[in-house]
Amino acid sequence: MLRKLTLIAAALTTLVAAPALAAGGAKKPPEIAYSFEGPFGKFDQAQLQRGYKVYREVCSACHSMKLLSFRNLGDKGGPFYDKKYKNPNDNPYVKALAADIQVPDIDTETGDEITRAAVPADRFPKPYKNDYAARAGNGGALPPDLSVIAKGRSGGPEYLAAFLMGYEAPPKGLTVPTGQYYNSYFPGDLSAGWTGDKHHVPPGGFVAMPPQLGPGKVTFDDGTPSTAANQARDVAAFLMWAAEPKLEERNATGFAVLIYLLLFSGLLYASYRRVWRNESH
Repeated sequence: MLRKLTLIAAALTTLVAAPALAAGGAKKPPEIAYSFEGPFGKFDQAQLQRGYKVYREVCSACHSMKLLSFRNLGDKGGPFYDKKYKNPNDNPYVKALAADIQVPDIDTETGDEITRAAVPADRFPKPYKNDYAARAGNGGALPPDLSVIAKGRSGGPEYLAAFLMGYEAPPKGLTVPTGQYYNSYFPGDLSAGWTGDKHHVPPGGFVAMPPQLGPGKVTFDDGTPSTAANQARDVAAFLMWAAEPKLEERNATGFAVLIYLLLFSGLLYASYRRVWRNESH
């Protein structure tokens, strides 16, 4: 009997200790009151413009957005939408943004590779010619494409904003591998490099990308203070728009369908009452 009790106690200890040994994980991102949240949410156009500027001046050096064309910036609900231009290809601001970027092309007369000013129909340019060049330029790590990353990461834009702000000095007892950086919001397993209490592994993980944001890293045209926190929130909002460019239209359609179903239900009930009004139930 005593042996059975000992075995049970050992099993319970193992079950309790197992999560502790795997403790750490990552910090939960703080809540951010984004304007596009909820069934009636809409994107803040000024915020999207600021976020695009952060992407263009900081993130695009390493990260592609291969699913986006410049003209998408002028789509309804987009950063530079102008109702005067139903066709975003005609939007002069979008044209100007595109023209500032050089994209690869082929000279149709000679067949030589050339570069030219982009037009709204062009895709966002890739920072590297191929994945091998991307890895070579980033210590072996492949920077992910950001086109739909806000939908592909648990926590969405709030996680992205927290991740960009999550670089911290590593806790005492944590050895950070060469070429890596400690980020408290990045999910990972730090137990291999942790020399402290194995039941209290710090949260977070190691990431190859160094901190990218900082005070004044970009200049916001609307006068919004260019703090690292604002940069992180705004670029995360822009990435959410890139992943869900039809969010506003979808919300409006869903609301219209809901109204239709309510009216249809009322009409159906009234018809039922009229057809069966003289029948006993």
